[in-house]
Amino acid sequence: MHGYANPTRFLSLASWLTPLLLVSGAVLTIGALAWGLLVVSPDRLMGETVRILFIHVPSAWLGMGGWSGIAISSAALLIWKHPLAAIAARAIAVPGMVFTAICLATGSIWGRPTWGTWWVWDGRLTSMLVLLFLYAGYIALAQASARDGGSIKIPAIFGIVGAINIPIINRSVVWWNSLHQPPSLTAGKSAIDGEFLVPLLIAVIGFSLLFGGVVLMRMRTLIAEMQVEARLRRRALADDGPQNQPIQRRRVRDA
Repeated sequence: MHGYANPTRFLSLASWLTPLLLVSGAVLTIGALAWGLLVVSPDRLMGETVRILFIHVPSAWLGMGGWSGIAISSAALLIWKHPLAAIAARAIAVPGMVFTAICLATGSIWGRPTWGTWWVWDGRLTSMLVLLFLYAGYIALAQASARDGGSIKIPAIFGIVGAINIPIINRSVVWWNSLHQPPSLTAGKSAIDGEFLVPLLIAVIGFSLLFGGVVLMRMRTLIAEMQVEARLRRRALADDGPQNQPIQRRRVRDA
């Protein structure tokens, strides 16, 4: 892992990996959505509304997976002092929040004809809403730390503590009486018909590749911004140096 701690080495890897992830993710995502939205038959119980799963499920997966990535990056920062860990966590936060919002929006759209309401204070929905607020809090902390020169350990600790919500989201439909359907995919088992399962899995892979490409792209942007700021700071110090020299010389003579 520390082999790519050097920004130059990381950027050389990300320069070709980013477009590869974005292009392959876009191809798989478009193909899976076309398959799921236009080809598969309506579900026997849910009818046409079942098609929203091809967006809702990958978004839910990446919302939770994004925060897991933040927690892992935060742990790498606090334990191993990995120099790119804080950058990785900041890069994950925004797309993770976007996918969490998409998950909540598509869930509400699906819930209106299915449950007769846009929103219920269900365990799964409420814990997912908490995740959205956690993302907003982390982004605010990370931006404040970067802007004001504060400790990067504070958002890292927040990222690890917030990970407590991930197993709550995952097990909420098991622990509490929930309107949300129980887990459809478990270890070695699937309650989803193969006609829906194949394009759904392709959609999850495609969305995940897009997510990875966006994270790498954001990491490259953040590194570039830091390098520009460092150059400007060095130039400002260099420009201030000659102006202060005559003052220092006069003070020496007066002494």
